[in-house]
Amino acid sequence: MSDSVRSGPAPGTGCASRRSMAVCALIGAAVMASVDEIVFHQILGWHHFYDRSTSGVGLLSDGLLHTAELLALVAGFFLYADLRRSRALASAHAWSGFFLGLGIFQLFDGVVDHKLLRLHQIRYGVDVTPYDWAWNIAGLVLLLTGVILALRAARRSGAGTAT
Repeated sequence: MSDSVRSGPAPGTGCASRRSMAVCALIGAAVMASVDEIVFHQILGWHHFYDRSTSGVGLLSDGLLHTAELLALVAGFFLYADLRRSRALASAHAWSGFFLGLGIFQLFDGVVDHKLLRLHQIRYGVDVTPYDWAWNIAGLVLLLTGVILALRAARRSGAGTAT
């Protein structure tokens, strides 16, 4: 196939922008799940994904989480490679999606898993309030970073199509 033939949407088009953002949001969520699982579950040993049963069930839940995050990473990178191959990657939108994925996972884990479903807490045997605040504020900062990057990317791609 010659270099002049394109098999995907042009960079900066709406479809490429949305797809770039979605693919990298998947990668971002998987990366944050990996960081959570590796640092808090394995290295620090503060909790398991599901702590309302035996330690064996907790380890099983960690294994299932690890499997899901690994599958999401592999799928995300295959989709990312396809965007690159078809020259359809909108990198500014991709970065915004990555940060949105990081923040969405972090906030979902902090609000839904920790507080609503009570699958686990960040730590046990201590006052979790400062940990909850730090966890959720970090997630909010990541999410807001993604939103700001998305707005900038949309403004740039909108300015590029208006010319």
